[in-house]
Parts: sequence; C-alpha cells; structure tokens
Amino acid sequence: MSNEDIRKAVALQYAAPDAPKVVATGKGAIAEAIIDKARESGVPVEENPALVDALSTLKLDETIPIDLYKAVASVIAAVLRAAKKA
Repeated sequence: MSNEDIRKAVALQYAAPDAPKVVATGKGAIAEAIIDKARESGVPVEENPALVDALSTLKLDETIPIDLYKAVASVIAAVLRAAKKA
C-alpha cells in the first residue's frame, strides 16, 4: 500500500468570527475513527485530498493559514448548503 492509499482526515472547528482551527488529524485507523465519529455526530464530511494534505501539516488547535482561507471557505459553504437541504 502506497502513502497515497492511506486514508487521511482533518477535523476543523469553526466559530465565527475566528478562523477555523484544526481539532483532529490522523492517518489510517485514526482517520477512519475521526470520520466515523463525525458521521455519528451528524457532522458533514467533505472529501478533498489536496486540502487534507495541506491541513495535516498544521498542529492541533492551530488556526488555518490565510493561504488556505479560500479552500476552507468553499468547504464550509458546501457544508452549509447541504445542511439547509437536509
């Protein structure tokens, strides 16, 4: 199994007006547990491997850097649209 085949996950917490911050990150079984817990809790899951790679370099409780605002904002917008449809 190559590194590209290993599932990764990053969980963000967002409370306006602050920038989103990383609250969990993991690979393999830990990533699966993060995803399962999110789904069990009703938290939407968005798959974006390039964004996960960028966010997984951050430390826990670190706010996202400005250069990732646009990408993260598009994910948040998609999640909010999905929540309104549900």
